Amino acid sequence: MNIVVLDGHTLNPGDLSWEPLQTLGNVQVYERSAPEEVKERIRHAEIILTNKAIVRADAIKATSSLRYIGVTATGYNIVDIQAALAQNIIVTNVPAYSTASVAQLTFALLLEHCQGTGLHAESVRKGEWSESRDFSYWKTPLMELQGKTLAIIGFGQIGQAVARIALAFGMRVIASHKHPERDQMEGVIFLGQEQCFREADVVSLHCPLNAQNKGFVNAALLAKMKPSAFLINTSRGPLIQEEDLAFALNQGIIAGAGLDVLSIEPPPADHPLFSARNCYITPHIAWATFEARSRLMEKTVENVKAFLNGKPENMIRG
Repeated sequence: MNIVVLDGHTLNPGDLSWEPLQTLGNVQVYERSAPEEVKERIRHAEIILTNKAIVRADAIKATSSLRYIGVTATGYNIVDIQAALAQNIIVTNVPAYSTASVAQLTFALLLEHCQGTGLHAESVRKGEWSESRDFSYWKTPLMELQGKTLAIIGFGQIGQAVARIALAFGMRVIASHKHPERDQMEGVIFLGQEQCFREADVVSLHCPLNAQNKGFVNAALLAKMKPSAFLINTSRGPLIQEEDLAFALNQGIIAGAGLDVLSIEPPPADHPLFSARNCYITPHIAWATFEARSRLMEKTVENVKAFLNGKPENMIRG
């Protein structure tokens, strides 16, 4: 069984083992695959695994041996699903492996806005505390989360995990969700999307990206937020019209943003949000804790085993 891993570096930069996968066949691991390399690299594969390497229709049509595509992530828009299904190729993903880690980073970004931990730690290292005339000082306004309103846009497993943390902080939690009747949670109030943006002290995005919501966070919606409010995005970059967000930050329309995702990754060096006021950006690391990646590796191998046993799991059906 020829198994090709198109971009193994992010999943396993060296702290995990490919050995469980290697017991299932002849495994070729590429650290990274450029778009023009994918077609040739999968030409003779029966199984391929990809995290962010794009598998287009032309590459799929160029192989007659391919039977299985495993996406080593939850989102699967990198694969042309219709082209795969047309050739009876099974496509699977790995849901819910990083729920706790993404929820954790959501609050890491929010708490940086509330406390300025990094800013103040750097100030101390620079000697500013040693030179201070007072026992205490702060370089930015400090904010307590208790009693503040958190709006969660998208109330799937990650949104629900974020809600539980917020409730533990004593926050008021509101949410916009397609299925409020299905996902009721004590302490969470479901409202319309626009009302969530109006009422929130913090808006946190946890909805999947689709054609209907691409760029929905635009100038008009940002203008409905409180000038003291923060926007957090650990979901997908294209949910936000980034030039509109940069303008809103620089003009004081909202107070700040915390982003782990951008519309282009890696982003260009002149990205408008890099110079935006009070905007913290991390390089898409919410999913990347050792624990989450370990679960991802384990479930990826389980998915391949299930396919080989004729009982595929986590199938994408188009």
